[in-house]
Amino acid sequence: MLNIILTILAILVIILLWVTIYDSNRFVIVRHTFSDKRIRKSMRAVVITDLHNKCFGRNNELLLAAIREQKPDFILMGGDIPTAKPKKSLDIAISFLRELTKEYTVYYANGNHEHRMKLYPETYGDMWERYESALGELDVKLLVNEKVELPECGLCIYGSEIERKYYKRFKTPQMDDSYLKSILGECQDERYSVLLAHNPDYFPQYAAWGADLVVSGHIHGGMVRVPFWGKGVVSPKLRFFPKYDGGLFKQDKSVMLLGRGLGMHTIPIRTFNPGELLVVDFEPDGQNV
Repeated sequence: MLNIILTILAILVIILLWVTIYDSNRFVIVRHTFSDKRIRKSMRAVVITDLHNKCFGRNNELLLAAIREQKPDFILMGGDIPTAKPKKSLDIAISFLRELTKEYTVYYANGNHEHRMKLYPETYGDMWERYESALGELDVKLLVNEKVELPECGLCIYGSEIERKYYKRFKTPQMDDSYLKSILGECQDERYSVLLAHNPDYFPQYAAWGADLVVSGHIHGGMVRVPFWGKGVVSPKLRFFPKYDGGLFKQDKSVMLLGRGLGMHTIPIRTFNPGELLVVDFEPDGQNV
């Protein structure tokens, strides 16, 4: 009987290892459509979050091919494209962005890794300076608590960069109701607002500020997802079964699209949780779906 139990356990371990290796090196394409009367014409965006220097094929050729197949009008970057690690190369992230900007306009909001490189030069040296310089040379539209209006399609894209304290582990510090307005200004009503906000924990505050669509990342889908239940197990804050783990969430008139990201860091695993390339179609008329 003991031998049977040990055999079953060994088989389960082998299956889990295989799934982890498989899911850690692939991605799926997930599509969403959002419609609103303020959107003036059909537009398609590809959303990329949490790449963390991951390569899919040589020079990310598999990821780039998948993006080209979607024929997007522009790219939305939700942060953590490189990984903040002292002396870590930025080449993969910059090379990927170089290829993207040859074909598409890229709107980019920082994640906590970009922000960390910027805040702590004593730890990361000139990593942020070099990365920011590369983004400028490539004409990436870096939105640090800024917005860009696209009147031809009725969109207004905001990029937020909240303070480091809001990424503390084990707890979620309270965000004052006036904080987002102080860094982003008033949310425009006349255009459909898309807020690139890396940390999803503050979705209620993003919704109260007035964002129509919030695009977030950071959680990596919970790293491991429970089969059949589909719930993410742990967040980067080391909180188990986080409320916001991946997918669509709604509050009042706002929707949050929480991407599960493409890469990994620190604990480099994905189990029942492949990387995710998001395709978002903006359509005129109707209501959000």
